Amino acid sequence: MPVVIGHRGAPGYLPEHSRGSYLRAIAEGVDAVEPDVVPSSDGVLVVRHENEISGTTDVLTRPEFAERRTSKIVDGERLTGWFVEDFTWEELRTLHCRERIPALRPDSAAHDDTEPLLRLRDVLDLARQGGVGVVLEIKHAAFFARLGFDLAELVDAELRAAGWQDAEDALVIESFEPLVLARLRERGIRIPLVQLIDAQGAPWDLRERDGTDAASYASMLTAAGLDVLAGEVQGISPDKRSVLAPDERGVARGPARFVREAQDRGLRVFTWTCRPENAFLLPAYRGPGGDAAFGDWRREWAVLRDAGLDGVFVDHPDLGVQFFGAGRNS
Repeated sequence: MPVVIGHRGAPGYLPEHSRGSYLRAIAEGVDAVEPDVVPSSDGVLVVRHENEISGTTDVLTRPEFAERRTSKIVDGERLTGWFVEDFTWEELRTLHCRERIPALRPDSAAHDDTEPLLRLRDVLDLARQGGVGVVLEIKHAAFFARLGFDLAELVDAELRAAGWQDAEDALVIESFEPLVLARLRERGIRIPLVQLIDAQGAPWDLRERDGTDAASYASMLTAAGLDVLAGEVQGISPDKRSVLAPDERGVARGPARFVREAQDRGLRVFTWTCRPENAFLLPAYRGPGGDAAFGDWRREWAVLRDAGLDGVFVDHPDLGVQFFGAGRNS
């Protein structure tokens, strides 16, 4: 049975990356939780899915920070708002978490502005106290490198300071950008590394370095691509659509062959993200009631369960533990 990972905690119920969200995931019985990290201006690793925080914090209500609203190009996309790297940690810790998609998750949004932002250290402490593992995602490493932040160095230093540098069985580090994973290997880190793989496009750091010759995500899932990855990382984590391999009607044809091929090469295979709402399901598994209503998620998730995956990311930990973990204690 796959390990069940609370994706940003339990964001199906509480604002992502909040203390309450992580505590709920742990209480529901997940095997691990997943924090994303970006750096503050003074190099503190802050737990946020993106460095632009207008949609996930109350920063836009804070007049003292109004002048810091700006525009930046992050991984080729122009964004306007407030950015973590323009604040010190002491400033960021005064902000509060908000639901990222309130139209789909109004019950979670009811808890807006009740909990402060967290550092990576805070999540590591919660995980240790709760007896669960951590799947740590490094975000936008190439973007931050241009600003003078070496995320491999910051992550390595933080794990050592927190006593997690040898937590090989309790910690995994993942990124969409292979070059930051390579820098971690060069630093001699012994934590298992996982290459995140999107359903389309190419890693932004490779696009910056190699231009149109950059290796695509799709190429990573070929036999040749898996051969390369098997020599570089310990696992892969593709978008669930790649595993489900839907046809033109949105019916899953998977599990895709690459799952077994990757495992045959010694790679662990994870997938993201299992969500029950219609908005996130393949068309064939959506039901009535609009985007926020739960569709026939069990049928979609059954394809992933039968794929023999090593791990799954879930937004609703209770559903994930019940569905994927059934029988694990029998």
